[in-house]
Amino acid sequence: MLLNADASQLEWVCAVYLSKDKVGYDEILNAKDLHTDNQKKFNLPERRIAKIFLFRLIYGGTVFHKDPLFMEVSARKKFWDDIIEQFYNKYKGLHKWHTSLLNTVVSTGKWVNPTGRIYTFERQKNPWTQSLEWPRTQILNYPVQGLAADTMAIVRVLLHQRIVSAGMLSEVKQIATVHDSILLDIPAELCYTIILLVQKAFDDTPAAFEALFGVPFDLPYRCEITVGPNKKDMTKWVVNANLPQLT
Repeated sequence: MLLNADASQLEWVCAVYLSKDKVGYDEILNAKDLHTDNQKKFNLPERRIAKIFLFRLIYGGTVFHKDPLFMEVSARKKFWDDIIEQFYNKYKGLHKWHTSLLNTVVSTGKWVNPTGRIYTFERQKNPWTQSLEWPRTQILNYPVQGLAADTMAIVRVLLHQRIVSAGMLSEVKQIATVHDSILLDIPAELCYTIILLVQKAFDDTPAAFEALFGVPFDLPYRCEITVGPNKKDMTKWVVNANLPQLT
């Protein structure tokens, strides 16, 4: 059977970690449904719209009033400009970090993540104006996506180590990693045991991050697990506190 482990809100967790945004920290530490909260706060019609808006904005999106998806809500530029302002008023730390990130790249041509990974940027020709401009979306995107990839690499290594230690290497196959999820092929009779190994690998990732890079990762690294006979028929795993847990 298949087991899929998806890192919960990975890109948002990484953006909040990098920006040290206090509101974002509170939402993550208290497992709040930020998309539902933002839907209500910004008076958007659907949770889905609020979620897409958040991720589009943290990666440098600005022209919402010309996007077909957002035009269904409003095609007025002022409407979306007001929501962007409300968003940054709520997440002031993220706004400050975005400004610092852009200024640093403009000044030095690079950004260094807490892991030591260096991202270099060059000005690119704008196809509409033919002028050389700094790639805003790339600058805001790469550090977050890069940190997400680095932390998922840690999860994969930890999970492999635990599978080996449990003597299950010949029975459990890591089929693929798709961005923020890991897909395993597992024997049905070992499902619960392997779920515990997967959860432990995610739980231990912050400590492993600090041991590897020498800087704390002070946010929880959660996952959502689904299991099923194939990718079309997957069921979400709900933790049962009455069953034994790994420590």
